[in-house]
Amino acid sequence: MIQAKDLQAGELSALLHFYADAGVGWLLEDAPIDRIQEFEAQQAARREAKQSQPAPPQRQDRQASARAVDAARPLNPPPVAMPNVDAVAAAQLAADSARSLAELKAAIETFDSCNLKNGARSTVFASGDPASRIMVIGPMPSADDDREGLPFSGRTGQLLDRMLGAIGLSRETVLLTNIIPWRPPGNRMPSPAETAICKPFIDRQIALAEPEHLLLLGNFPARFFFGESGTIHGLRGGWREVAVGGRSVAALATLHPQELLAAPATKGLAWRDLLMFSQALSRT
Repeated sequence: MIQAKDLQAGELSALLHFYADAGVGWLLEDAPIDRIQEFEAQQAARREAKQSQPAPPQRQDRQASARAVDAARPLNPPPVAMPNVDAVAAAQLAADSARSLAELKAAIETFDSCNLKNGARSTVFASGDPASRIMVIGPMPSADDDREGLPFSGRTGQLLDRMLGAIGLSRETVLLTNIIPWRPPGNRMPSPAETAICKPFIDRQIALAEPEHLLLLGNFPARFFFGESGTIHGLRGGWREVAVGGRSVAALATLHPQELLAAPATKGLAWRDLLMFSQALSRT
């Protein structure tokens, strides 16, 4: 087995990035550790330290200690986390202030009130042709998206390219985006609070791009726009009118490319949805 000490710097960096993308929070030790014995030793040390503590200081000594603590406290403490309701309001203000997709991209990149941004490498914004009036919307960035800084990268993006190509489209002739602009740690689903904070940004994207057709990929986007809790198998296969960005837009949900990679037998369902999407485009 190759040990970390035998790896070159580049190889070690790639290995650590692989662990981070896989959601690994810590590494195992080379030798087993008896955590129970370790905990008992820590408890015994605490009891011994408590018994050997001197008597409490007099009031004057306590005041001197308090002054010393105040003197050591930094003049500019780190900002306090913003409550969710204030973060949503801040996101709404930032989104409403954007008068173009370029301004919206800059607003999202400078927005610091969503904790998802702290754990992500990239802010993944829309790419493609905003004038196409066609938006393809996924749930959130994948590890490949986060690494490349572009939506639908890696194997998922390659399969999406083939899906779009089958109906005469490409990533250059549609607008690709995600509801959440930052990858959640370990590819977990975003929390309701995180989703609420990100909602003004995707709403504003749609308002600025003014699409006529939305292709929603996967459970999360279908539930987000349809306001229902079913699975993609129950929500796909039919057009819905969704109200977003102050206008009504025709939306069709289908399976996400990642779901097709995991279950290739479902590609037939996605193909029927793509044909339905293509027929609607040809009529307009």
